[in-house]
Amino acid sequence: MKLSHKKIMITGGASGIGLGLTERFVQDHNTVIICGRRKEKLDDVAAKFPSRVIPKVCDVSDEAEIETLYQWVQKEHKDVNVLVNNAGIQNWMDLSQKDFYQRAKKEVDTNVMAPIHLTTKFMGLESLETIMMVTSGLAFVPAAKMPIYCATKAFMRSFTLSLRYLMEPNGVHVIEIIPPALNTDLGGKGKHDRYPQVSEFIEAIFTQMHDGKKELTFGFSKDRTEQNNATILEYFKLLNP
Repeated sequence: MKLSHKKIMITGGASGIGLGLTERFVQDHNTVIICGRRKEKLDDVAAKFPSRVIPKVCDVSDEAEIETLYQWVQKEHKDVNVLVNNAGIQNWMDLSQKDFYQRAKKEVDTNVMAPIHLTTKFMGLESLETIMMVTSGLAFVPAAKMPIYCATKAFMRSFTLSLRYLMEPNGVHVIEIIPPALNTDLGGKGKHDRYPQVSEFIEAIFTQMHDGKKELTFGFSKDRTEQNNATILEYFKLLNP
């Protein structure tokens, strides 16, 4: 599958993997709507691609803001073809922290409830052709230092498999993007500096997508999708020394 001359909505499209997807989709002559919490970052990206990128402020962890976003899409961009559920947060924390529950709830709202909410809303668009879910290699083997993040990605992995089956009769493609750790600010600045660049990952998954694959992997995330119970335990020990 090659997406070209489509209209694409990307949550969290102004930084990290979302920005990489935005730039690559623009390269393929698509129009991209990017939404996120920080207006200045959205505007900076839109300024680089004034005829291709449309910014929209939205905190996807807030149900009311998702409703407002969808009403705007119905009014101004009801020809959206692709929804990319990319926005996510990653908290490095443990149960001893007093704010553990509050941070965990925010993480679940952003990483789980928001993509479910957005998916159910955008299914109402007659133009919708493709849904993309960004999960993680950590959906297969968790790192205990980010327990809620890993659990949310495992949830979304399971949901994506079911969604693909459920949407097949409607002719809507469901693609899972499964990144490994990459050099982004996810989880905090500097925590992922030693990992591969987003650009390497983006080129690899676009090649796979053009080849018709529905699960797009790279590096360690490819390895983790192919594990059995015994090797999963080995990965767990590696991630949690």
